[in-house]
Amino acid sequence: QKTMKLLPASRQSATQKVVVGDQDGVVMCFGMKKGEAAAVFKTLPGQKIARLELGGVLNTPQEKIFIAAGSEIRGFTKRGKQFLSFETNLTESIKAMYISGSDLFVSASYIYNHYCDCKDQHYYLSGDKINDVICLPVERLPRMMPVLACQDRVLRVLQGSDVIYEIEVPGPPTVLALHNGDGGDSGEDLLFGTSDGKLGLIQITTSKPVHKWEIRNDKKRGGILCIDSFDILGDGVKDFLVGRDDGMVEVYSFDNSNEPVLRFDQMLSESITSIQGGCVGKDGYDEIVLSTYSGWVTGLTTEPTHKESGPGEELKLNQEMQNKISSLRSELEHLQYKVLQERENYQQSSQSSKAKSAVPSFSINDKFILNKDDASYSLILEVQTAIDNVLIQSDVPIDLLDVDKNSAVVSFSSCDTESNDNFLLATYRCQANTTRLELKIRSIEGQYGTLQAYVTPRIQPKTCQVRQYHIKPLSLHQRSHFIDNDRPMNTLTLTGQFSFAEVHSWVVFCLPEVPEKPPAGECATFYFQNTFLDTQLECIYRKGEGIFKSDNISTISILKDVLSKEATKRKINLNISYEINEVSVKHTLKLIHPKLEYQLLLAKKVQLIDALKELQVHEGNANFLIPEYRCILEEADHLQEEYKKQPAHLERLYGMITDLFIDKFKFKGTNVKTKVPLLLEILDSYDQNALISFFDAV
Repeated sequence: QKTMKLLPASRQSATQKVVVGDQDGVVMCFGMKKGEAAAVFKTLPGQKIARLELGGVLNTPQEKIFIAAGSEIRGFTKRGKQFLSFETNLTESIKAMYISGSDLFVSASYIYNHYCDCKDQHYYLSGDKINDVICLPVERLPRMMPVLACQDRVLRVLQGSDVIYEIEVPGPPTVLALHNGDGGDSGEDLLFGTSDGKLGLIQITTSKPVHKWEIRNDKKRGGILCIDSFDILGDGVKDFLVGRDDGMVEVYSFDNSNEPVLRFDQMLSESITSIQGGCVGKDGYDEIVLSTYSGWVTGLTTEPTHKESGPGEELKLNQEMQNKISSLRSELEHLQYKVLQERENYQQSSQSSKAKSAVPSFSINDKFILNKDDASYSLILEVQTAIDNVLIQSDVPIDLLDVDKNSAVVSFSSCDTESNDNFLLATYRCQANTTRLELKIRSIEGQYGTLQAYVTPRIQPKTCQVRQYHIKPLSLHQRSHFIDNDRPMNTLTLTGQFSFAEVHSWVVFCLPEVPEKPPAGECATFYFQNTFLDTQLECIYRKGEGIFKSDNISTISILKDVLSKEATKRKINLNISYEINEVSVKHTLKLIHPKLEYQLLLAKKVQLIDALKELQVHEGNANFLIPEYRCILEEADHLQEEYKKQPAHLERLYGMITDLFIDKFKFKGTNVKTKVPLLLEILDSYDQNALISFFDAV
């Protein structure tokens, strides 16, 4: 992310040079001449480059190149001469960096540092991972205001080493950018992008944030990795360019009311790691320049592809085309010869007596994230080379959902759950040149374990990497910033001889989105929301005590079982007490009701489709039908598509109601498993009041 920039155009040439840093630690600068890349300079390999920024004296062209690799910052001139090597001595590798004049802002996973002229100025330890760092323009504002984008859905605004205030954003923020490249009209406007694909603009004033606008991710596109401001439409107003992790490139412009409007989008086959607007290929035509995960640098141009031309021009164009084709042919032949040579070398070295195992290494970019909209997990696997196949194995019951963007062929193997704990074995065979695979997974709360992905790319000799993802006991819970105290809550209280770090590790084991390190201080408070049911959970814990409150009795039951199991493993004696609020059961059933009603109504609608279609054919049109039936006919395809997924949906809802029923009476010390068939009968002829009466009567 953020490792490719365009250098400002020099006076001699109107086109700009591209400078890019890669995972091998190489910084390369090149320009385009007659459609060919011409290198300006290239450094030697070293540690992987995490960030690349441009800097220089304020209010002058920013043409000095700075890179962050490991814990070191290096600086190069635009000709490639190194003029700076600064070792920050951070214990972790630098993840994000921002440069403004002689000020350098860097962050590792949890640590933020501010240096001025390479001298340490300020320091801050964040409670959750820092994904990006930026500073509002110093030349336009009276004081320095750095902003950190943190994984816990918060932007932290700093002054010196202290947080002035925190801003809640709708998803984990992955990238920050100054609006218009300079903070907009006020110098305080900041764009942010989140890992679940949302965009927003916030004005960061000295006392409080002002939310200007927000774009929701209604089209279910990928997470945002990079943002740039550039007037690509040529109307004198800067547009903003967005790159997403599913390969989508978007251009937004502003309407009269200063609201963003999507003007263009273009799909590429791999994630967009950096995006810049400028003029690179041809003088007079602006471009969007992108870098992608596996190492491509691509340009989307405003130059017309079909030129109006006379006979003489056409010959010239044909000649240009012929030259291009012949140069590509010779390049291909050269590459094929090189591959043959390398293959022979490999054969010789692997067969010699001194041969070491020569397993080729490859890097995988993977994400396992919970989607709030449909309470499912997305597993995204991206490899630097084409994927041959991916084997998915799970030791917990999970459902694999269809993904429209996915062109891989899936096949399932039967599992013997009793002898080897396999609940799922699925193989995805990818089509040629697929470097990115996205899967959707739905888990069941209370069932926890590990999901494993075995990734085999199309390289010789065959090699495979395994990635593991933990499915947690309360896997559908997502961090939130507030709690509704008016809801009927059940309370679970733990006391015993356990340390703050131990109880924190149990919470990390049970719930997603909790930082690995215990928060600063002696007490921690976290709020969660169930993405499927909208129930909530409050966790407050310190050394020797943990209090967990939820309006869903099943959440409390899962926590009680898992926490006592974890404490027993460590031979810690726990005192467990609980207060159950009877009203909470009715409250949870009311939250499930609309979802269950929708599914049952869907089944009724689908049953009517065939009969309605027959009537339509018989009558010649559907005008005589009441609006409700006409609507069913219009949405027939969509309804049937939804209905295909229904068995899993209904099973899931029935499972939640059954768990709620068993858990309610478990806390009273009664085993009601024999009454479950009766409950399922009531669910088959569902009526909300009958269900509530059944819960009360037993």
